[in-house]
Amino acid sequence: MKAAITTTARYVPERIMTNFDLEKMVETSDEWIQTRTGIAERHVVEKGQTSSFMATKVAKILLHKSKTSPKDIDLIIIATVTPDMLFPATAALVQDNIGAHKAWGFDLSGACTGFLYALETGRLLVESGKYNKVIVIGVDTMSSILDYTDRNTCVLFGDGAGGVLLESSKKENGVMDSILFLDGSGGKYLHMPAGGSLLPASHDTVDKKLHYLKQEGKTVFKFAVKKMADVCSEILERNGMTSEKIKLFIPHQANKRIIDAAAQRCGFTENQVLININKYGNTTAGTIPIGLDEAVEDGIIQNGDLILLSAFGAGFSWGSMLLRWGVN
Repeated sequence: MKAAITTTARYVPERIMTNFDLEKMVETSDEWIQTRTGIAERHVVEKGQTSSFMATKVAKILLHKSKTSPKDIDLIIIATVTPDMLFPATAALVQDNIGAHKAWGFDLSGACTGFLYALETGRLLVESGKYNKVIVIGVDTMSSILDYTDRNTCVLFGDGAGGVLLESSKKENGVMDSILFLDGSGGKYLHMPAGGSLLPASHDTVDKKLHYLKQEGKTVFKFAVKKMADVCSEILERNGMTSEKIKLFIPHQANKRIIDAAAQRCGFTENQVLININKYGNTTAGTIPIGLDEAVEDGIIQNGDLILLSAFGAGFSWGSMLLRWGVN
């Protein structure tokens, strides 16, 4: 028995923040941002909209498209680093919002690799035979932890959510393999210092802007290019495949230069690589499921196609996952 993705969905806020909008907020320019990142615009939430708000939108779309009753959902896994609050879990809020009262669930904090971590967890639980229908969502409200006076970080991120419905399958479609890594020695290069038990919120932490994302960009860039390429090559080799066999490579959308460098090292052509960072920016745990839903909607992938997912993020965390596409 395999766990197969039978339905995909995405949601991004209506409000769009362009590079020209950022020019009015911080010392930057559209040319500077596009040249270094490939980003032209990103979506950001309105006041009062949260990660649970976006995740609920995705969950409802999944239920509608799959014609599934909320009472048939067994489990909800939410990958996020920007929950509405530390507790209860975003999964609990979503469960209540959609009426999936028989489901249990939890949040998973894996940063930009979070969706792959959550998808791996969900698929193993489905393959155990105990759970039949599992919702897995990657969502982040990055605008809530960005310092809009820091041009090195605020231009990179956007808000958004994407998700899938996992179901058991006796066919050959589904998750074929995965390789996931974590190296905690890299944690200091990409993190949010305050807000946890180490530095609880105080006047001092707020004054020092410690509740915002902090990043050492050059270190993260070098790590991302090498590790994403390495793990993609490893999973292909382990499954006796070459890049030519892959119909679509969906990488984490952090920076177009990172995507291009990793794709080139793996031997992917331009037509094999999904890139949407230009219109969404980096939505953290949302990037891969948003891209997957776009590919399905646009008819890019068909039954039997091989799909390769790959991500890297804070932790440092990174990994890849190989799918054979096909609905039951």
